[in-house]
Amino acid sequence: MPETILVVDDEKDIRLTLGGLLADEGYLVSQASSGPEALERLDESAPGLVILDLWMGGSEQGFEVLDRIKEDLPQVPVVVISGHGNVETAVKAVKQGAYDFIEKPLLADKILLSVQRALSFRRLTAENIILRDRSLKPRLITGRSPAMTALLKTVEMVAPTPASVLIGGENGVGKELVAHTIHQMSQRSDRPMIELNCAAIPEDLVESELFGHEKGAFTGADRRRQGRFDMANNSTLFLDEIADMSLKTQAKILRILQEKKFERVGGSKTIEVDVRIIAASNKDLEKEIAAGRFRNDLYYRLNVVPLVVPPLRERREDIPELAQQFLAQCLRVNNLGPKRLDPVFMGKLRERPWPGNVRELKNTIERLAIITPGQVIDSDPAYQAEGTPQASVPAGDDREAGYMSLPYRQAKAEFERRYFLSQLTAHGNNITQTAEAVSLDRTSLHKKLKALGFKDWAEIKVEKPN
Repeated sequence: MPETILVVDDEKDIRLTLGGLLADEGYLVSQASSGPEALERLDESAPGLVILDLWMGGSEQGFEVLDRIKEDLPQVPVVVISGHGNVETAVKAVKQGAYDFIEKPLLADKILLSVQRALSFRRLTAENIILRDRSLKPRLITGRSPAMTALLKTVEMVAPTPASVLIGGENGVGKELVAHTIHQMSQRSDRPMIELNCAAIPEDLVESELFGHEKGAFTGADRRRQGRFDMANNSTLFLDEIADMSLKTQAKILRILQEKKFERVGGSKTIEVDVRIIAASNKDLEKEIAAGRFRNDLYYRLNVVPLVVPPLRERREDIPELAQQFLAQCLRVNNLGPKRLDPVFMGKLRERPWPGNVRELKNTIERLAIITPGQVIDSDPAYQAEGTPQASVPAGDDREAGYMSLPYRQAKAEFERRYFLSQLTAHGNNITQTAEAVSLDRTSLHKKLKALGFKDWAEIKVEKPN
């Protein structure tokens, strides 16, 4: 997409000359004849570059425009031009953030060279930010299981298109990672993806975060502020936990998706944007619609391409690769010496229930890498001390409802653990009596208790049969 250049000068002949010169080079040109008009153009959309006359209407209006650009649009380079140029003015402009200073009368070659360098500088800066982010946080889907292979195939098909994507899945499965993978494979990957966790923003600030606000729009709004839609123009906006938005905010997002335009909070000017939306939620949005908490029309706007990220328990074959990746990251970030995961211990990791999914696995590997004194990670003291992590199943009359809300394997493990704990207690921790009561032989009961994470073997009285 051609870059847009805003030319700001009160002399019509200069605007027309620069406009024609830049258009011949393939740029899109917008014009303004004064400082206030330039600010209006900037409110409408952010250009790729600004060519700015400092002296307009008998005053240095250009410095006010330059200040506003550096405050609200710091990524936009500004080439300053002036017929009242001197060393002092040039130094002042550069100190306030101008990329270059060119004296009038203007030479075509000099202007074009400055424009090319300024745009290259902007692109390199953006690429450095993206590359630094990728180096610190790898953003590609990991996994060769059938479930993840199928997911990646769909991602590869949808990524190059502008279609909206709705990502579902439990907490911790990696919905954000899928969103980043889609963006990196898209035609918008030269710009950073903008993110907003809708659940983390107070309700009264969500609209300001999304759409920005004008100075004085509310208490504390001491200056104009860009919103996420503004920042994501010609890029991707990732809305995580979108089900936590109010119906009012949902209606405004629907309008933007339909019209590709919006107004800032407290403003009346319409701003046009080209934003690709990727949304995610750990809730069943169809149930949220039935309960009146989510708009049916917004759901169908977002759900052009639905993706569901499988939980870790359904892709256990990916655990070794994920664990090795997380270990390498942790060792690098924390400057730790070489360490490796014991193969037998890796097998135990594969059998865990992982209710927290990939996020829990990552935290576990990081913790073990830090606390393990040797080079081989072959046990998890915290897991052994606590036994199988207990699910949050309510007690009493609510217990059945609690089990029903859990995945099958997790509910089964929780029930078995409570069942055998009750039987052991009833028989004074006597293994022989407990085995007889539950119709298992002693060896089978030992294996079952070990698998369920019971730990205090010294406290369990083992009676040999007569």
